[in-house]
Amino acid sequence: MTVHFIEHASLYFTYTGLTIYSDPVKYAGVDYKMLPKADVILITHDHYDHFDKEIIETISTPKTKIFCNAAVFDVLQKGIELANGYVVHSVIDIEVVPAYNITDGRDIYHPKYRDNGYIITLGGTRIYIPGDCEYMPEMNNFKDVDVAFLPINQPYTMTVAQAILAATVIKPKILYPIHYSDTDLEGLSVLKIKGIDVRIFKM
Repeated sequence: MTVHFIEHASLYFTYTGLTIYSDPVKYAGVDYKMLPKADVILITHDHYDHFDKEIIETISTPKTKIFCNAAVFDVLQKGIELANGYVVHSVIDIEVVPAYNITDGRDIYHPKYRDNGYIITLGGTRIYIPGDCEYMPEMNNFKDVDVAFLPINQPYTMTVAQAILAATVIKPKILYPIHYSDTDLEGLSVLKIKGIDVRIFKM
């Protein structure tokens, strides 16, 4: 399994001939026409930095499976609408988990039960794709996560301290911070003593 970072919170994964995109959106200097077509597209929610109809059309084929929350489905009018708690066995195995803010006053950005996070399984590797969220109590129930992508960018997502707590609870083997803009990530170095390999994409 190979992770390909596009920018911000947009990623794609390749595994034995499959290509899985997560929240693909347009960025300057990124030509999606030069990237592989999608077998699966996962969309966490309908904010502009996670959902882009034009890019979805660019990377889709008639066989592409699109999985999304209700708000995205209402706009896209295609794909498979999923809610928190669903488990799907399709081209890949998908567990739909919550994605929301817990800090008072910040639930206006990502209210509980609206948006999706995903835990996908590729060849036995379990990958957590969070959408936009803070540390959530439900993370205590995430099992056997090998690779986690955590969004770090208050007020919309996690503080560094929340990301450290989330990683300590989830216990991934590898942690990739995403969505972090100009946030100082130096504090994440403490996770190394907990056996978590922190890998930072160049934004």
